[in-house]
Amino acid sequence: MNSTVTPILQVENLFAGYTDEDVLHDVSVAVPRGKIVAVIGPNGSGKSTLLKSIYGLVPRRRGRIRLLRADSTSDDLVRLRPHAVSRRGVNMVPQLQNVFPDMSVAENLDMGALPLTPGERADRERVLGWFPMLATMLRKRAATLSGGQRQMLGIARALMSDPTLLLLDEPSAGLSPAVVDEVFGKVKAINEAGVSVLMVEQKARQCLAIADVGYVLDQGENRLTGSGAELLGNNEVIQLYLGGGGRLAALARSQGAHPEKPGAAAADPGRAGA
Repeated sequence: MNSTVTPILQVENLFAGYTDEDVLHDVSVAVPRGKIVAVIGPNGSGKSTLLKSIYGLVPRRRGRIRLLRADSTSDDLVRLRPHAVSRRGVNMVPQLQNVFPDMSVAENLDMGALPLTPGERADRERVLGWFPMLATMLRKRAATLSGGQRQMLGIARALMSDPTLLLLDEPSAGLSPAVVDEVFGKVKAINEAGVSVLMVEQKARQCLAIADVGYVLDQGENRLTGSGAELLGNNEVIQLYLGGGGRLAALARSQGAHPEKPGAAAADPGRAGA
């Protein structure tokens, strides 16, 4: 990890969770400006809870969440609601329910820009430049799209707010291998255009392959961190999370082709695969 790169997001000593129970215990994560950061770990480790805490969807009990600007000023996100977080340049694509199924593709894109004034919004044509297939489907209802097309629309909708930081929760969930490759390719292209990315994923190997920095969460705590390449070569990561005998692989085998079946992560009640 290059410590000279200024972070755009700094999460420090975060405790957060649902009702009266913490899911995250003293978690710290930094997102260097202009980079892709991957968060991996088994189901129930708090990955999705981390993103939802940053975005204001889960109560934060202790710790700091700071969004740092290029001019060295910063915003404290801890007490902000999602619409206020979006206004400050952070948007999130949830794993589930990330589009409005009864609205058209065009209406979904317009909804993504709602938190902002016209001058603050991204240009629709620029966003569609990343997703040219959506340009041919603007009048289609989102409910008629394939799973991969919906995922692309969910990302495009989030980009309409012109974020500097994009939070992605399991963007590969439920998609075929070919579509997964396409989604990761889009994420890489969006990042190369200047958008910082914090991504939670179960497909750890592919996620780390495009990540500049990676974090491993386990049981709501930091376990390991390093560059994506370092974690891909780390014996503990290989044994526990990447290899055929690892915990992620065991979960996938026990639950079928895809490990994020609803209800699979009882330890994190807000979301399967959290």
